[in-house]
Amino acid sequence: MRKTARYSALAAAGLLALTSLTACANDAASTTADSGSNGGGGKGEHVKIMVGGLDKVIYLPAMLTQRLGYFTDEGLDVQLLSEPAGVQAETALVSGQVQGAVGFYDHTLDLQTKGKSVESVVQFSHAPGEVEIVSNKQADDITSPKDFKGKKLGITGLGSSTDFLTKYLAVKNGVKVSEFTPVAVGAGPTFISALQKGAIDGGMTTDPTVATVMQKNLGKVLIDMRTPQGSQEALGGPYPSSSLYMQTDWVNGHKETVQKLANAFVKTLKWMSTHSASDIAAKMPADYSQGNKTLYAGAIQSTLPMFTKDGVMPKDGPETVEKVLKAFNPNIKNADVDLSKTYTTEFVQNATG
Repeated sequence: MRKTARYSALAAAGLLALTSLTACANDAASTTADSGSNGGGGKGEHVKIMVGGLDKVIYLPAMLTQRLGYFTDEGLDVQLLSEPAGVQAETALVSGQVQGAVGFYDHTLDLQTKGKSVESVVQFSHAPGEVEIVSNKQADDITSPKDFKGKKLGITGLGSSTDFLTKYLAVKNGVKVSEFTPVAVGAGPTFISALQKGAIDGGMTTDPTVATVMQKNLGKVLIDMRTPQGSQEALGGPYPSSSLYMQTDWVNGHKETVQKLANAFVKTLKWMSTHSASDIAAKMPADYSQGNKTLYAGAIQSTLPMFTKDGVMPKDGPETVEKVLKAFNPNIKNADVDLSKTYTTEFVQNATG
């Protein structure tokens, strides 16, 4: 019936480090959003959640849940913090600075091999939501991942999920990880600047950065993994990415609170499935659109297919992630990973959303 992630599990899911597109979110952990600002008045049980870029569309359910008032409805006072680097957000969770994190599921496997017990409790997505972009200057030279050899490829940060996926695409297409250079450039303005200046030949990022690159005509899409179909073509199956993940011990000791969080997020995912991209964009903070509401709504529209409607881990999703990581990660390649401990569906199955 359900897969629980009880005792040892793992990993602080890599919060796809793409640095935030908005100026305030670029201030990383200093960026916070309190549920009290949405009428909660700071009342209720206080929970801190670190997000790997509050304004990234792939992590949209975090802020949207707050804006819809669903945390408050559950009696929670949720403080959202933004951290541009996934590995830093992982550290915040594992060190106990926050109770939850919104980021990629794939790091749960990697960190299980390092003795970390973290699990996904709400799975927001069944596709990465990532796009491999190639600079217009390199468009003729890079027509597939087979051409990554000798190139400088942008990622959000070393050890991030963009790093993982880039390495997999290279290895899958006959290019060794030592034959190209990953460059940590974040996302948003820093990614775009690196592309413009030629500091990178291409790179992996998400919306709204993708939409901005296309609008400025700085590059072209090489691989689009914003849909389940795109994930299937590039990775061979569903790839659960953005999620709410937490330390397993904390989950087991605070089940009532975790259930309330699951209720709120599942309610949001259902709301998203019945509303348009424009409806969703209208609920988000005004500065997320960077002055272009049409572009922002378009970015949401392009990414919406990645989201689940119920927060449940997609069938065969963990196996796809394991296959991807084993292709280039020696820690996982030589380890016996217990996938059942990397996530739980207990709370989403009981969600009242």
